[in-house]
Amino acid sequence: MTFHSGLPAVDRYLDHGFHDVRGMSSRFAAAICARLLAIQSEAGISGGAAEIGTFEGRFFIALAKAMRKGEPLLGIDSFDWPDDGIMGRFLANAALHGLSNDGFETLKIDSRTLKPDDILARTNGPLRFIHVDGEHTDDHLSRDIKLAHDVTAERGLIVLDDMLHPGYPTLILTVQTFLDANSDMRVVAIIDREDIVAAPKFVLCRTEMVPFYDAALREAFPQATWPMTADFRTYQALVLTPNPILAKID
Repeated sequence: MTFHSGLPAVDRYLDHGFHDVRGMSSRFAAAICARLLAIQSEAGISGGAAEIGTFEGRFFIALAKAMRKGEPLLGIDSFDWPDDGIMGRFLANAALHGLSNDGFETLKIDSRTLKPDDILARTNGPLRFIHVDGEHTDDHLSRDIKLAHDVTAERGLIVLDDMLHPGYPTLILTVQTFLDANSDMRVVAIIDREDIVAAPKFVLCRTEMVPFYDAALREAFPQATWPMTADFRTYQALVLTPNPILAKID
């Protein structure tokens, strides 16, 4: 089954262009994240958004197309891997898919050196959505999550990429350390993988917002809702998956 966000501009891109942009982002997850932005808009939740680790722009373009006109959008990347041409390809992809130069800002920097005010000054206040897909080390991720927490609005979302990825199995420890230290935050949903490359994402929000986002996601994606939930010891989180089946025991 092919899942869509319900936003025409996003869905056109997902169907015609998403996989043409080099990257490892999951189409399934992009559709869900775009829908989350729409859910926020419908609920009157406004504000800017950002992505740490834009690479060549596959996910960033979907994010931009889900934003409302005039909302600030920031792309953060060191833009030095795999070569110095990465920023040029990112900007070319953005232009090819209809993003205007004044519709977003790029920041070429090691995210570990950023302070909250460096972002807030560019986004005119706290973010309603931030996607974290930077370097996959404990040092980078721990700093990126803290930064994301410090710049996200009370009703906003933090989305972490490549969770439970077999290539980075210890990243979940970094996330759990953050959650243990920040009782105001919870994982509201896990967006399951499409394949070995397009790995799961964790969607985090403040505890008081969990019922709102949980109910909205279940309503938007009933056919992707797994019958079981994810056990985080003290609470359960929604799991969205392209093929929500349970194991058959013969």
